[in-house]
Amino acid sequence: MPDDVAAALAPHAVTAALNYLRPPADGSRPYRYVDEPPPGRPRTTIEIDPREMRIEDISGREHLFSLDANGFAVLDAPTAVADLTDDTLVRTAYRAEVEALLRARLGASRVVMFDHTIRGQGPADAGGMQRVRDLLPEEADALLARRFAIVNLWRPIGLPAIDSPLALCDAASLDAERDLVVNELIYPDRVGQTFSVRWHAAHRWHYRRGLRPDQALLIKGHDSATDGRARLSAHGAFDDPETPPGTPPRQSIEVRTLVFWDAKADG
Repeated sequence: MPDDVAAALAPHAVTAALNYLRPPADGSRPYRYVDEPPPGRPRTTIEIDPREMRIEDISGREHLFSLDANGFAVLDAPTAVADLTDDTLVRTAYRAEVEALLRARLGASRVVMFDHTIRGQGPADAGGMQRVRDLLPEEADALLARRFAIVNLWRPIGLPAIDSPLALCDAASLDAERDLVVNELIYPDRVGQTFSVRWHAAHRWHYRRGLRPDQALLIKGHDSATDGRARLSAHGAFDDPETPPGTPPRQSIEVRTLVFWDAKADG
């Protein structure tokens, strides 16, 4: 195939900086205090390592990517919630909507939304099992005996995500032993854990340019299944060099959920 034809058929892509983790030089586990640290301790030892990476647009090819193969998926998912910046509506109407959507789309027996973040106003979860025990202590033993996952649902609010779109790393290009580093989040009463990602040239990054508010991204943060399906994906916003001047700042909402399957339906 001639080079010019191959170039015309190649997926559209941009090159932009993505923030990886620079692990501490002394080999210690990176940490961040959620509140003020003790005297003499830095607030965090987490340092970023920006790397220029190719990020491929999957527009028109969304059906080729799935939660279990790649760690992320694009859904047509209109919301009936009028104001996703209203905390009360998010915790009630939107929670019910998200939980019902994920039960239907993932064939799950139970979904529990436990957190949400709104960005733009004005990581595999390393502690997946502990999250279940913290949130559902009386049911944890029974729930953890079956397959469970942490799945995030991300959508833009109001306008398509042209400014600061979300980059998603293909789970098939991640190597857990090589790439993932556990970070500690130190609270006054407990220590939580999340993953950060070390840079590697093998990583394949994707985005869906102009994702609309009636669409959503599903992103897997943890999966207890060890049968070969994707267990997690990394993600992060980036500055798209093709964003037109004057584009309104992106506003988005990301919710985090625990997803459980019946033993007979967990794959």
